[in-house]
Amino acid sequence: MEFVFQFVNSLVTIYYWMIIIYILMSWLPNARESKFGEILGKLVEPYLAPFRRFIPPIFGMLDISPIIAIIALRYAATGLLAILQGIFA
Repeated sequence: MEFVFQFVNSLVTIYYWMIIIYILMSWLPNARESKFGEILGKLVEPYLAPFRRFIPPIFGMLDISPIIAIIALRYAATGLLAILQGIFA
């Protein structure tokens, strides 16, 4: 059972860092156009897109939707781990 918790927690942590790296790549010129940036974008953008649709940029340029997406990811992971604990306990 501990393996399942560690596995889910590891996946969430990896995805969390993928989002962080993708956000930081927006500060570097042409970083998202690299092969790594394109692959990362294909993995991260489907998750970020719904948040961007509902949360407009502040002052037209400051996008806070990735922050909300990261918070939602953490809450979802906590909920999933609680459900798994209830199932396997």
